[in-house]
Amino acid sequence: MAEVSLRKIVKAYEGDVQAVKGIDLEIADHEFCVLVGPSGCGKSTTLRMIAGLEEITSGEISIGGTVVNDIPPRDRDIAMVFQNYALYPHMSVYDNMAFGLLLRKFPKAEIDRRVKEAARILDITVLLDRKPKALSGGQRQRVAMGRAIVRDPKVFLFDEPLSNLDAKLRVQMRTEIKKVHQTVKTTTVYVTHDQVEAMTLADRVVVMNHGIIEQVGPPQELYHRPATRFVAGFIGSPAMNFIPARLENGAAALNLVLADGSVLPVPEDRTARYKPHAGRAVLLGLRPEHLTEPREGRGTYADIAIQPEVIEPMGMETLVHFHMGEARDLCARIDPTLSASPGAPLRLTADMAHMHLLDPESGRVV
Repeated sequence: MAEVSLRKIVKAYEGDVQAVKGIDLEIADHEFCVLVGPSGCGKSTTLRMIAGLEEITSGEISIGGTVVNDIPPRDRDIAMVFQNYALYPHMSVYDNMAFGLLLRKFPKAEIDRRVKEAARILDITVLLDRKPKALSGGQRQRVAMGRAIVRDPKVFLFDEPLSNLDAKLRVQMRTEIKKVHQTVKTTTVYVTHDQVEAMTLADRVVVMNHGIIEQVGPPQELYHRPATRFVAGFIGSPAMNFIPARLENGAAALNLVLADGSVLPVPEDRTARYKPHAGRAVLLGLRPEHLTEPREGRGTYADIAIQPEVIEPMGMETLVHFHMGEARDLCARIDPTLSASPGAPLRLTADMAHMHLLDPESGRVV
């Protein structure tokens, strides 16, 4: 078993600076867990503490049921892949992948078997005789992954391994990493600042912010049921819109009254949940895909009049950027065939079935 357990982990530096503030996290055996968040949130520090490359200030880390706080990195049975491929330039791909096993005095036949099996999984068999200088960035990253795979560790640790690749290659390598995990099924902890990587790769996503864990869950749960404004705004691209409003009791239902006077009805199935907050200022959260061109039908749809500031044709869709009162940087997704121009009035439809209501003070989703 290779579950990873973090209990009340703190990492503090001189000057009373806490990079990680008492986090708890359980990562199951065979799970692909992604730590995601902006720069400085503590995700890489957490990974380095799991690896043993960073000393823990307080708390306890266990791998496979064994507490590893005082165990050096080489004895933790983990393999790490960094942004920097760190390949030996004078060695062939085969020798780069075999080197760690040679140092551990593995039999030659076993080394050969492991290297060739890893090369097959990563589709780099034809590259085994090449030197790193003859490889592309994506091929070098595959070799770095192969070097980790041949060790057959308890846990793989990835520290932003795709950040040095161009956009097209990142997409390709995301797919490769997912394929490898489906084949090898080793417990994996992956760090990235890219929420698209997190959503596409993870069994569970851990969203970190300022040294704490904001929310943990499967990608779709975080997308559709965020717990905080930070998670709602960080997961999803473009980000969720947040529009100041006031929740009011209507004649037969609750309504949201926007700054421009627009009145948006709250769906009946949300009434009981939101009624305790009636009469208060709130934030209406709507993702761009739930602000679209006018739709036919009744029920959860409500119209909003806007004045576009920027139009971004994307091919399969058009992004419309606008503001409403104090709410800036709002975005809607509309059909690319719909005519829209900056400054020309445009009517949108909000799908209130997908609305989120947030407390503007605490940032919690209510």
